[in-house]
Amino acid sequence: MLGVNWLIAIIVGGIAGWIAEQIMKSDMGILMNIILGIVGALIASAILTAVGIGGSGWLYFLIVGVIGACLLIWIVRMIRGRGRT
Repeated sequence: MLGVNWLIAIIVGGIAGWIAEQIMKSDMGILMNIILGIVGALIASAILTAVGIGGSGWLYFLIVGVIGACLLIWIVRMIRGRGRT
């Protein structure tokens, strides 16, 4: 059953990363979408848990993944300086 959980995390993380990519108007690719979705969900979930907001289930993971992935894309843009040429 543990392997199925990882498969679900990859699928939901990929969807969350793709949604964040569309919201933030970036072009990251499928692998980066999966990574952003999973890592974003972990980070945003930790932040929300610290302030007393928590949840469970794939829908919570998807919403938190989108929020976290958008946050990560924003941070990368701030570091890289998106507008510079």
